[in-house]
Parts: sequence; structure tokens; C-alpha cells
Amino acid sequence: MTAVATTLPPATARAGTGPRQAFVALLLRDVRVLRKNLKQFVLRTVMQPLLFTFVFAYVFPKIGQGFGGSAATRAPGQDTFATILVPGLIAVAIIFQGIQSVALPLVQEFSYTKEIEDRVLAPMSVSLVGFGKVVAGAMQAALSALVVFPIVMVVHAKGEGPRVHISNPLLFLAVLLLASFLGAAFGLLIGTSFAPQQVPLVFSIIVLPLTLLGCIYYPWARLTPIAWLKYGVLINPLVYMSEGMRAALTPHEPHMNVAVVVLAMVAATTALLVVSLRKFRQRVVV
Repeated sequence: MTAVATTLPPATARAGTGPRQAFVALLLRDVRVLRKNLKQFVLRTVMQPLLFTFVFAYVFPKIGQGFGGSAATRAPGQDTFATILVPGLIAVAIIFQGIQSVALPLVQEFSYTKEIEDRVLAPMSVSLVGFGKVVAGAMQAALSALVVFPIVMVVHAKGEGPRVHISNPLLFLAVLLLASFLGAAFGLLIGTSFAPQQVPLVFSIIVLPLTLLGCIYYPWARLTPIAWLKYGVLINPLVYMSEGMRAALTPHEPHMNVAVVVLAMVAATTALLVVSLRKFRQRVVV
């Protein structure tokens, strides 16, 4: 087992061994790792929203299968599918990046690299080490939203541009922050709950249903004809992330009540943090 000083910046190691210095040092280490792997981060973040936007906002309208028909046949002022996609794709990028940036490295640290043993030697509580993983993942999740946003705004056929307007910047920032921490906390829960060989199964049975039933490709209000599904999907945290982004970016679209969205995201984030940090302590302290 290597000494924790080998993973901390020299200046921090000399400055002291308090919890705050150690916490900041671990975050700075994660930032350095992200900078070294920036190309992989961008490719991982960009690929899915780029393909979805290209197919639904460029290819489909070009062949007359766009949302409400082509631009030539659509009624004036009618929304395009790109408008529907923008909030949803930003939300799914946040939760995907939050899960991947925490769960996948954590599974490796617990099983192969054993790096987690170095981290918990830092002069800080085990819970704070786990929370540091969440903070680092939330930073990457928020950064992914900034990467995806220009893609979904630019890639579209003529006349298919999304009608996006940040009517409430505070709401946008609040949803972005809550969604980033929610995704990262979810990643910590997955990373501490499953063995490495089970991770592909997790994405099949958990992440894929979350995506398809997360109101990414449709507003929640339009599920009214399927009442059982409309209320059944409320257990999905991605619904509130998508609806929160929809309320902040496309206020002309039907969306869930903002107060309900914020309260649900706060409750989900808090619950995931409590459960995931408990499981993290259980995995580390054996």
C-alpha cells in the first residue's frame, strides 16, 4: 500500500494534513486526471447527443419525417423536434457523465488498482472521501452540459432550429447543479453496489430504461393519454432533470411545475447521497 503523500500535491502535503487540505488535494488530483484525458472525455460526452441530434433534427426533417412534418408543411410557430430534444439531451448527458465518471473508476479502484486504499489513508473521514468522488463527478457532469449545449443548438436542418431561451438563469443554474450532483451520487451508488463483471448489466437494466422513460424525447405533460405511464415514470429522477431543463430553456413547451421539479431533485439527490455514502463506508471499512 503506498503512502497517501504520493497522491497529494507537494505544496498541500507541506501545508498540513487537515481534512480541508486533503479534500482539496484529492479534487485537484481528479482535475489533473480529467485534463490528461480531456479528449476521451469530450468524445464520450459528445458522441450520443451528436448522433441523436443529427438523426432526429437533420436526417428526419430532410426526408419529411420531422416533428410535425417538414419545415415547409409545419404550421407557423409549431415547435421542432430539436426544441424537444435540447433539454432532454442536456439532462441525459449530465446523468450519463455523472454515472460514468464516478461508477466506472470506482469499480476499478475497488477491484483492480486498489487506489481507494490510498485515498482513505488521507487525514479525512471515509464519508468525506466518498463525497469528494461525488463532487469530482458533479464537476464533470456540469462540464458535459456545456459541451453538449452548442451541439444540440447547431446541428439541425434548415428551419429546424430549436426555440431555446433561458428565461430563468437562476433556475437553469439550480437544475444544472442539482442534476450534476444527482448523477454523481447515482454513480457512487452503482460503483459501490456492483462487481466489475456486473457493470454492463447495470447499464442494460438501469441506465437504458432511465433514458427511454426519462422524458427526453417528449414532455411529461404529453403522457396524459397513458395515465399509468405518466405517473409511473415519476420514480425516474431523469424525468425531473429533463423537465427542469425544459422549464429553463424552452418555457413555451409544456413542462412540470417548477416547484415540484426542484423539490423532487433535492429529495432524490439527498436520498442518493445518504444511501451511496453509507454503502461507500461499508465497502471501505471491512
